[in-house]
Amino acid sequence: MADKHILHMVTPLKHMSPFDVNMALDAGYDAALTYTNVTLDEVTGLVQDAIFSRPPKVGVKTGMFIGGKNATLALDMLAKAKKALVPPFGISFFVDPNGSFTTAGAMVACVERTLRTKKNLALKGRKIAVFGATGVVGYSAAVIAALEGADVVLVGYDGIKRVSDAAAEIKSRFEADVRSADGSADAKKAAILADTEVALCAGRAGVAILSGAQLAAAPRLAVVADVNAVPPTGVEGLEMTANGAELTPHGVLGIGPLAIGNIKYKTEFGLFRKMIEAEKPVRFDFRDAFALAREFNA
Repeated sequence: MADKHILHMVTPLKHMSPFDVNMALDAGYDAALTYTNVTLDEVTGLVQDAIFSRPPKVGVKTGMFIGGKNATLALDMLAKAKKALVPPFGISFFVDPNGSFTTAGAMVACVERTLRTKKNLALKGRKIAVFGATGVVGYSAAVIAALEGADVVLVGYDGIKRVSDAAAEIKSRFEADVRSADGSADAKKAAILADTEVALCAGRAGVAILSGAQLAAAPRLAVVADVNAVPPTGVEGLEMTANGAELTPHGVLGIGPLAIGNIKYKTEFGLFRKMIEAEKPVRFDFRDAFALAREFNA
């Protein structure tokens, strides 16, 4: 009997996301086992149970997916998992808390393509404002864009404190410089947008962030992208399927949540397939998600 492809799915939350379970099984895993309410200290035991139950040569057919809703905790779990390995035993890892790494990777890749193909601009050096920056998708998108050389500002809807803390954490963890700004009032948003070339909206579902008037009044704004598919959308006037559609008379282009979601779906599915097809154990995080999303946007 052929050795089965087995995926152990770990989350610190009460439930594992059904979305991720479906994706893993549709991608080709024979079995996906879920582990919930997992603490950081429990990761070592789970990894070692998974590796020691199969011969080293079968390790490549064993995977661990790390979910949750906290990007830094998920990355800490990955670091703990890697330390738990005992060569020659090994397994593959894929980290995607709340789908944030694949969603953020898709979002930035879609923006990069629109800038390149419709504005003749590179992602590097662009001034990017991230709204919803303390959420897991916004945080991840900010890190990806900053590491690609963009000038990123985290916008706080409730003031400066939380985004300042997030900026300090990004600097400490990823050695990426991002700025923070207070976006708690419309006038403050307008001031931020006046110096912004790309706006990434990753706020909570059903929360309106930017109005059509604010977009029209932003002189340098080239592209706006939104991941919120629950009405009202995060960007007024942006169609769900928009993929570079013109939103204002001065040429602001919009990317809607379904256009981003299409690339996100392909990216998460694709990374699961890469795990299954790998000849040696692999490890995937937000960097790999962005790289694959870029391929789909080439």
